Amino acid sequence: MEIFNQLESNVRSYCRLFPTVFKTAQGAFIKDREGRQYLDFLCGVGTLNYGHNNPQIKQRLLDYLASDGIIHGLDLATVAKEEFIQAFAEIILKPRELNYKIQFPGPTGTNAVEASLKLARQITGQETVIAFSNGYHGVTLGSLATTAKASQRAAAGISTTGVTFIPYHGYLGSNIDTTEYLDKVLSDVGSGVSLPAAVIVETIQGAGGVNVASFEWLRSLEKVCRQHNVLLIADDIQVGCGRTGSFFSFEEVGISPDIVTLSKSLSGFGLPFSLVLIKPELDRWKPGQHSGTFRGPNLAFVTAKAALDIYWQDDSLSSAVKHKGTIMKSRLEKMAKNYQEAGFSVRGRGMIQGLDCQDGNIADRIIRKAFANGLIMETAGAKGQVIRCLPPLTVSEEILDKGLTILEDTVQEVMQPTTSQKLVVSGAAAK
Repeated sequence: MEIFNQLESNVRSYCRLFPTVFKTAQGAFIKDREGRQYLDFLCGVGTLNYGHNNPQIKQRLLDYLASDGIIHGLDLATVAKEEFIQAFAEIILKPRELNYKIQFPGPTGTNAVEASLKLARQITGQETVIAFSNGYHGVTLGSLATTAKASQRAAAGISTTGVTFIPYHGYLGSNIDTTEYLDKVLSDVGSGVSLPAAVIVETIQGAGGVNVASFEWLRSLEKVCRQHNVLLIADDIQVGCGRTGSFFSFEEVGISPDIVTLSKSLSGFGLPFSLVLIKPELDRWKPGQHSGTFRGPNLAFVTAKAALDIYWQDDSLSSAVKHKGTIMKSRLEKMAKNYQEAGFSVRGRGMIQGLDCQDGNIADRIIRKAFANGLIMETAGAKGQVIRCLPPLTVSEEILDKGLTILEDTVQEVMQPTTSQKLVVSGAAAK
């Protein structure tokens, strides 16, 4: 790691958690240059839903490269873009009776969030946006303002403005509906809360700690937005593209966001790619108002279309994700039950599941020991207290079981001394 320590910026983070030099990857596995193999339950924080170097998707990419297809195209019309748009409309939008225009804002998720916020403000003439406690939407200035964690916003060096935060589902306890609070403050001119341009929400907060909003809460949120003529933006960057089972995480909820942001696994191959879905009547952009050099990622168009063709023509993948999500939840609940005294609990939907250890130090020790045992995962939550599980959606049940067994053994390895120490202290106190 010497060259990285000497020359790469101090801002690097993941390589500090996993201090080895990786060389190759296939499916759910990644190898370092010494040949050590690791099971990857991080998968680019949800960027590799179809695994590393998916062979079917890779072949489409290789064929395109061999044909001298357009690589960089600004926002020019290309065959690759045309074929992706047609596939996305026919395979994803029409069967779900969704009517959206497609904007290509740039390569990353934060590009999509920035575009959605700009458009919402332009449409409504309002400056404020409502975001939620523990939300994460990116680290460029506009999206950073809607990201809740204070330490991340502080990195901007200036005050972030134009956002009002309210409590997410469950933040004030299971008996308090925070959408009622939102409705109240928007209805009361004396509340001090300005009428916003939009509400931006994750149906499941990934970085925030795998916090899952109930369907009822999300439906109520949409209702409040409609009552006050506020746009609803669904940030589906991490939990879209099949992570919950359905392609969009909001499908089964029955809501219809005005604007949707997608990225991460959209390309199907780990290539940078994002888009914004806009209800047609809201597509009020003027040409060039939101621009960028890398709005035409043709390689990603090719791989994204391949992913749609291979995995989304029927319900096979969706059913498999829901089934494997049930397996994950059951295994994690078993682990949590073994450490009820420590307050362990489980949360998630589909194949994003979290083991809440309550204590960030314990969670950190578990993921570091898991890495030593051949499993890559990361923590989430305000205190880093939640171990987040994001295996490839295509992982076999056998390999999924292997990874969960490594985690289970690692939790026991870390928690056994803690439990033993408590027993010793209790015994001493009794004497």
